[in-house]
Amino acid sequence: MLLCPVIRKLQHRRVVLASSSPRRQEILSNAGLRFEVVPSRFKEKLHKASFATPQAYAVETAKQKALEVAGRMHQKDLRAPDVVIGADTIVAVGGLILEKPVDKQDAYRMLSRLSGTEHSVFTGVAVVHCCTKDGQLDTRVSEFYEETTVKFSELSEELLWEYIDSGEPMDKAGGYGIQALGGMLVEYVRGDFLNVVGFPLNRFCKELARLYHAPRAPGAPPRIHYDSIPAVDTFEDLNDAEGGVSDQAPANGGLEAGGAQPRAPHTRDAPDLNGVRDSQPPLPAGLLGLMDGFKASKVLLTACKLNVFDVLKDRGPLTAADVAREIGASVDGTERLLDVCADLGLLQKADGGYSNTETASLHLVSDAEQSLHGLAAYLDGPVWGAFTHLGRAVREGATWIPEPLPQAPHKQSTEATLQFMRASHGLSKLTAHHVATAFDLSPFTSACHLEGCTGALAHKLVQEYPRLQVTVFDLPEVIELAGGFQAGAGPSERVHFVPASRTTGLTTGSTGS
Repeated sequence: MLLCPVIRKLQHRRVVLASSSPRRQEILSNAGLRFEVVPSRFKEKLHKASFATPQAYAVETAKQKALEVAGRMHQKDLRAPDVVIGADTIVAVGGLILEKPVDKQDAYRMLSRLSGTEHSVFTGVAVVHCCTKDGQLDTRVSEFYEETTVKFSELSEELLWEYIDSGEPMDKAGGYGIQALGGMLVEYVRGDFLNVVGFPLNRFCKELARLYHAPRAPGAPPRIHYDSIPAVDTFEDLNDAEGGVSDQAPANGGLEAGGAQPRAPHTRDAPDLNGVRDSQPPLPAGLLGLMDGFKASKVLLTACKLNVFDVLKDRGPLTAADVAREIGASVDGTERLLDVCADLGLLQKADGGYSNTETASLHLVSDAEQSLHGLAAYLDGPVWGAFTHLGRAVREGATWIPEPLPQAPHKQSTEATLQFMRASHGLSKLTAHHVATAFDLSPFTSACHLEGCTGALAHKLVQEYPRLQVTVFDLPEVIELAGGFQAGAGPSERVHFVPASRTTGLTTGSTGS
């Protein structure tokens, strides 16, 4: 259900977010907005001293980010998107603007200054409406900012350096992320919490309401006053079955007296800001996304296969020629691959070349703690091949069925089995904590994991529950190879591997009482 009536106004438009920030993407996705991600290449080198206030600097940076993306997309496709959203979050204390630290010492300087004090978090937002006239790009910019006050506790040297050594401060404005480990530094917050995370969703929705709500005709009934709209999580009170609210809807959340259902939304005859009428059929953005999804997936899988993210680990930025030399590929082909990875938000591109994003460093580098590199290799191999011939599988039915993950390998070569195990191991390590803590197993002393593969979940279980011993059952060929995955896995004396001919699931044993 889209938030009504504001997010719905962008439903039929091609919306682009000019940011690779996973936090902004998550906030907007959770609000029901459909958008593409095209990270801006704007160099954030504006002279801070030339701006009267920190918020003016944040707004101008956000605007330049959005305009750069709009111009680049128009030049590339000869057609700009309908709306480009740019945002920039900064921390300000005593008139000093703090952006992302350049190294650990810079992070230490920032966090020491914030210790025990209040500071302001500003997010500047620019909403750029685009259209093409006679082949030229025409833009109209709406901009605003939101301020949130944050108070840090007094930070000890030990806590400060422990947080810095976690690596979290390095891509965060002001050197901390309130939604993660940085939350332990914060004593209180006054204002919009999501603004500190990276995007002021409540203010954004109010601005959309202001932009897209046509002026009331003389003598027409009054409309809802959007400046009095409460927090975003109460917007659903305004929703009706169609995701719309009548202009005559009462201010009690769109319900008539006596609990009647909201009136059906009317059809506007006047064009909106982009000259598109609400009555037009919606653009099938979901279908188009699905049709393009296979290409994006193949780019990701190919970049993993060629070890692009490994090459850039701790070495970026590198030029396309540098990367091509490392992976043994053509410069032109490599540059095209890197550009698409940048557009997908997997890489960052600057004048100096390409470097990994936070997501790539966490999950696409082959030796990362929570790497999905093995899963990518498995998907690029047997799974991609199986789904490439899905039509044949459908026609022939049970005689030819694709083998989806995580179906256990049967009568495969050792290398094929290892490929499957690497995929399962990476996915299990990523999800093991969530699975292990989904239920309270502290009353139990023993458990078994059927089809436990490399034992990643089993090792997490014994870490979470000191009294628990876990037996892993799987095929003999899997158990034989499982030992190679256990380096650094923790207290293995309480994890036992047993070969079995047939396995079915996860069960818990007795309490030992």
